[in-house]
Amino acid sequence: MKHFVLACLLLYTTCCAYAQRSCASFEYQQQKIQSDPLLAQRLAKALTPRHEDIMLNGADAPPPVIIRIPVVVHILYNKPANNITDVQIRSQIDVLNKDYRKLNSDSVFIPAYFKHLAADCRIGFELAKLDPSGKATTGIVRKSTSAQTFGLDDRIKFTARGGSDAWDADSYLNLWVGDLSGGLQGYASVLGCDKSVDGVAIAASAFGTTGTATAPYNKGRTATHEIGHWLGLRHIWGDALCGDDQVDDTPPQRSPSRSCPKGVVISCGSGPYGDMYNNFMDFTDDACLNLFTTGQRNKMRELFLPGGVRYSLLSSKGLTGTGIIEPDKPVEDPVRIIQNTIRLYPNPAPIFFTVSETSERPLTGKLITLTNRFGQKTLQKRITRSNESISIQHLPDGVYIITIEGDAKSYKLMKGQ
Repeated sequence: MKHFVLACLLLYTTCCAYAQRSCASFEYQQQKIQSDPLLAQRLAKALTPRHEDIMLNGADAPPPVIIRIPVVVHILYNKPANNITDVQIRSQIDVLNKDYRKLNSDSVFIPAYFKHLAADCRIGFELAKLDPSGKATTGIVRKSTSAQTFGLDDRIKFTARGGSDAWDADSYLNLWVGDLSGGLQGYASVLGCDKSVDGVAIAASAFGTTGTATAPYNKGRTATHEIGHWLGLRHIWGDALCGDDQVDDTPPQRSPSRSCPKGVVISCGSGPYGDMYNNFMDFTDDACLNLFTTGQRNKMRELFLPGGVRYSLLSSKGLTGTGIIEPDKPVEDPVRIIQNTIRLYPNPAPIFFTVSETSERPLTGKLITLTNRFGQKTLQKRITRSNESISIQHLPDGVYIITIEGDAKSYKLMKGQ
């Protein structure tokens, strides 16, 4: 990982905005930094590299779990034509899930010399099923507004200013869709911003793949790009001539790419293979963007480590009412399992937990295993008595999955007060 804290403060402190294709971030940054002098420090702290998660980098590590993010889409329309359909909204969610899972059909066009760098980020997006009050929702908020257009002043994010108030950013990704002024396709909040403006604003003409989406921004890649910023990625050219995007496996690049470049384009010593103009964090037209790299994947997933800016999303109730990060195999509801099979208490457990067998489920002599949210084995012990107390004092707070030898079921334990 390239060293970058100073560069972060000087170049990446775009405060709460990144704009795709027509970037007005610097002016926005200056305005926000002036009103919140500590923002640059918060941003630098949020972007400090973290290496606790071996599953981000270890070549021999098992595949990381899939992070599922609940999404709320705020539709702001001044005229009926911009009250976009559910079909258009779902087309955008579909694009995000394909792009962030490397399931996009155009990944076959990744140049052969970059294919080994292309990554499945194992991040998914779903329209929220529960709103912040716990009520059922479609994950879509529609509001008629007297505002004809919105700019970089965040009016789109406040009901009192003609927009729509954010849902709790600790639990949801807020997407605002409306008419953006000045040819702007979208902008994203940057790590460290106030929760009331945390999320991504996208022009109705650049959202999804149908309806009001207009070429060359009708493949849903504006949202892919801006959510990359929301997850801590910089533009691939580092927001400066031959700048540094703080990702090791993206080649240096002089400036943004435009339209759909062809062949090898060399700049800033990026030979022999040239610029990675098909990277989602470039300014290439939608139809010619098709990959995130392994380094970009790792950088985004770091935000979900304990203490990371996006860590709280892992315990959001927005999708099912339970945690939203899961192993690849299903984990049944722990309360129902505990009632019908074994006893596991206390839960949450601050220092130790006890597992008790029942007459129907003898456990003595069996191996019990705890894995953390990344699928890493953190504790293993042979059960020696019918009521076995197991210390977890040395483990960090969080959610753990318990498996018991010979038991096909899994159990969920919360470590903490």
